[in-house]
Amino acid sequence: MRVHLCVLLWARPGAVDALTEYEDRVLALLGEHDGRVLHRVRTRADGTSDDAPTEIQLIEFGSPAGYDAFVADDRRAALAEQRDRAIARTEIYPVDVV
Repeated sequence: MRVHLCVLLWARPGAVDALTEYEDRVLALLGEHDGRVLHRVRTRADGTSDDAPTEIQLIEFGSPAGYDAFVADDRRAALAEQRDRAIARTEIYPVDVV
């Protein structure tokens, strides 16, 4: 059973580039966990407002086990400090692709 997630990310003020760098690194791990980015888009938000997310991602995993393994990946956890400096807020929604 495939897992689809819509991920909304808000950059900290002045940290849009840092958000991009972090996401580039962590999303590179997806393939090792039967995951892939279907879409990755940016709004025009610059991290100075809570209104719109800075980045929106649609991610697919081949199974719930792949998602669980991605979340538990030690390399991802090792980037937590970088993430905290760059990202003010994250919302993740399980979705169905229609």
